[in-house]
Amino acid sequence: MSKETTHTSEQEYLAQYQKTDYDTPLFTVDMAIFSVAKGQLQVLMIQRSNFPEKGKWALPGGFVDLKTDPDLMATAHRKLQEKTGIQLPYLEQVETIGNLHRDPRGWSITSLYFALIDFEKFEIQATNTAEYSQWYPIDQALQLDLAFDHKQLLQLAFDRLCNKTRYTTLPVSLMPEVFTLTELQSIYEIILGHTLEKKSFRRRMQEAGAVEETGQQKIVGKRPAQLFRYALEDYHFSFPRMLETPRYPTEHVKS
Repeated sequence: MSKETTHTSEQEYLAQYQKTDYDTPLFTVDMAIFSVAKGQLQVLMIQRSNFPEKGKWALPGGFVDLKTDPDLMATAHRKLQEKTGIQLPYLEQVETIGNLHRDPRGWSITSLYFALIDFEKFEIQATNTAEYSQWYPIDQALQLDLAFDHKQLLQLAFDRLCNKTRYTTLPVSLMPEVFTLTELQSIYEIILGHTLEKKSFRRRMQEAGAVEETGQQKIVGKRPAQLFRYALEDYHFSFPRMLETPRYPTEHVKS
């Protein structure tokens, strides 16, 4: 029978503790960065420049740096900057996934994040460490032969984005300072992939106090349209009810 080591204090225990006595998994972060452009929901993909899975498309991401990253969010921001040159103020964690099979290098864990950004404000910047990156329509991206388990990760992030669109004001973050309610509804429809009932959508936004009239108008077609602005402090506002899915089959909304 082996004799169990006893310690007189936590300080003594920690001083003698050896992390290398235990196997540790690979730990990464991956990010699904969404935007709306050309009437479609787009996702930012990178083409891997190194093995494994060299040449395949993947979500931006990379390994946690135990020496420099104070937390997972810091890792996510650092890797996004390194991979694409984009500095993003907002990322939201979707899920953490780990198993033996997702990475050929061994037991691996990834923390998945997503964000919705303004296509016009966040251009891809070339950096010394940036890999080749490209925006893909979500439907096309999900048909690619993605590296590792990134098709599964992308689907998880896309599902989260759609769910958040159904009950929050997050899509308003894509709007300019002033906009028409028709323009705002169009963004929601592009993300969700189906049309929404016009009167119900407008009532939802106005009764919740999410938007306010500016007193300004612009000509849309041949008629003036009222301009609105976002009226809340941030985009985390949750409506009491989720947007309903269509009661009849509809095609994906395209421009």
